[in-house]
Amino acid sequence: MRNPFSSVRAKAAVGATAVVALALVAAGVAVLLVLRSNLHDQAALQAEVNARRIATELSNGVPLADIDLPDDSPMVVRADDDAILLVSDGLTHLDGAGGAATDPPPETRTRPSATPTPTPTPSPTGDDDADDDSDDDADGADDSDDDADDDTGTDSDAADPRRGEVADQAEYDDGRAVLDGRLGDYRFAGLKTTSPRDRTYTVWAGVPLDTEQNAVDTVGRAMLAGLVPLLAVVAGVTWLVTRRALRPVEGIRGEMAAITASTDLSRRVPEPATRDEVARLARTTNETLTALEESVERQRRFVADASHELRSPIASLRTQLEVAAAHPELLDLDGAVADTVRLQGLAADLLLLARLDAGEEPVGKPVALGALVREDVARREGAEGRVAVVAGEVADATVAGSRSQLERVLGNLLDNAVRHAAGRVDVGVRREGPWAVLEVADDGAGVPAADRERIFERFVRLDDARSRDDGGAGLGLAIVRNVVVRHGGTIGVAEAPGGGALFTVRLPLDRTEHGS
Repeated sequence: MRNPFSSVRAKAAVGATAVVALALVAAGVAVLLVLRSNLHDQAALQAEVNARRIATELSNGVPLADIDLPDDSPMVVRADDDAILLVSDGLTHLDGAGGAATDPPPETRTRPSATPTPTPTPSPTGDDDADDDSDDDADGADDSDDDADDDTGTDSDAADPRRGEVADQAEYDDGRAVLDGRLGDYRFAGLKTTSPRDRTYTVWAGVPLDTEQNAVDTVGRAMLAGLVPLLAVVAGVTWLVTRRALRPVEGIRGEMAAITASTDLSRRVPEPATRDEVARLARTTNETLTALEESVERQRRFVADASHELRSPIASLRTQLEVAAAHPELLDLDGAVADTVRLQGLAADLLLLARLDAGEEPVGKPVALGALVREDVARREGAEGRVAVVAGEVADATVAGSRSQLERVLGNLLDNAVRHAAGRVDVGVRREGPWAVLEVADDGAGVPAADRERIFERFVRLDDARSRDDGGAGLGLAIVRNVVVRHGGTIGVAEAPGGGALFTVRLPLDRTEHGS
């Protein structure tokens, strides 16, 4: 059974959906954190404003008994030892705000400031009531001084030494409180302040975090509600876009399957009009099919030509053997040997071409090209023939490669030159920069310019009129070019100074010799 998630469309849709999901979740978490942080900062700012208002009153000398704390949010006034001096009305439990969890005593509740506080008789014991009375008297004296200053136009705020101070920086704390019987989370801000009598207080004001929590929860639920439909849209759009983009690929696959089934290499896959990767894939596929068709056609011609070339010596050899079987006295032994040698040489050439086509790399051993030329010329000088092979300038040049294959290159070039020369063949070797240059020239009719590339193809002979026995099979120059190219060199043909053909082979010098 086919896996529905094995297709490229499914993988692309799942991958895109997963990436978008991760991105949205990360973005959502970031948004919620930023929103929570902003709301938290706003709550802290509001709490600081509330605490600063009360701290300012205390710094201006307002007695604790006259401080009216709001009853819609928790507020606490603490002493230096964190003891609770005053709390908002309705606050029954406090956890945080500069101290441990506690239940403020009832006597710390805010008292209404509208009822005048009677002036008690000074206590002989000097307790807190006496201090409060003396503070009230001092405050009255301060008021009298302020009135006098106002009458005289002096700046009493700048010069009054009895005015307290409020801290510039606030402290922050998160806690919980029970206000009017309801438990809630709060953000507290604390401000230290000193009264005109140098008494130090810490005013803590809390702002509920319900708004922050509700806003974060609402935004989070909205994001979750929209996440699933958005992911569904992303998956659907990715599926459709991928399907549309891969439609030409399916066409290419179908055509390739049809070509494979029919073995008709002349067919081509459809090329989209776009300039994307699929269009480039189609063009590359067609180029591959073209190269494959040409390769198969060359192989067919090669097999046909090889069969044709092999048929002649085999038929001749068979005829001679049949005649010899019936009439032994008529056996042409020399002709049978010649046909056998020719058949052996043709088989060797075909085998070498097959090895070169298979990608066989030459052995990278040093080969003295000049010595090869001198040996081959000396061997030919001892044989009788109508054409003289003359060695001209033969430099000592060493190349890297296969000695046997390079011998085949030199032998095929000289055999070809001797076959077409009128009476003389010149061969030489010289060094030219990083190259060893081998030149073979004859004084024959030469090679027409239009055929100078075609002669290196297999089974190509320009002198079709001559007999096969003299002309060869047409594989020699094809072998020469393949071997030279495998050795990293080049071969070309031009007109010789004497009017014949000049074959020039360039092979890279051996690294050790070229480096020296």
